[in-house]
Amino acid sequence: MHPAFAISCFLFCTAFCLTSCAPRHGQPYDYTAYRQRMPRSILVLPPLNKSPDVNATYSLLAHATMPLAESGYYVFPVALVDETFKQNGFTSAVDIQTIAPAKLREIFGADAVLSITVTDYGASYRVVDSVVTVSAHAKLVDLETGNLLWQGSATASTAEEQNNSGGGLAGALVSAVINQIVNNVTDSSHRIAGRTSERLLSAGIPNGILYGPRSPRFGTDGFAAERGMR
Repeated sequence: MHPAFAISCFLFCTAFCLTSCAPRHGQPYDYTAYRQRMPRSILVLPPLNKSPDVNATYSLLAHATMPLAESGYYVFPVALVDETFKQNGFTSAVDIQTIAPAKLREIFGADAVLSITVTDYGASYRVVDSVVTVSAHAKLVDLETGNLLWQGSATASTAEEQNNSGGGLAGALVSAVINQIVNNVTDSSHRIAGRTSERLLSAGIPNGILYGPRSPRFGTDGFAAERGMR
């Protein structure tokens, strides 16, 4: 075999294997379980906080209700849920997340529970910039069966709205100082948490949650519930 031909075959096979074995991104989410157990009401648990900022849990929790409600679900009031947990001796998000689905259903009568984990929350300081990032992961679990219905992740950052073009090094330093002041004075983390929640918990986006039974767009996203309204 000619050496050049052998090398060509080797490169082709290598490229084919790498392409075939590479993980596929953007695959459609499997909504089979979701369609079968379409929830009407959702209980949102206080998010687990894996960031160093103690404000992350209640910041994300405060923003979670609106996108879910606008997507067509009844969401249990945050204050009522928080007080109910306290009355039953649960005061931390870690302890609350360990409560069995059947017990949550017994206490609240909800169809599904949403658990959120905050992985990033707050500002990260660079040499010539300050960026606030909020990232979170969520799981929706059916409270009757304990089965996972849906899960997803989202992130948002002030870097999306900062204009770093032009000005050179001096301009970048001035911009960094301004960004740090704005982030500290206006509590940018809480604002960005709202954007993250919208991206994470709004219906009508790729691989996001489905429109709920209370939405006028229920079923229009192509994933109408097979079980129907309960």
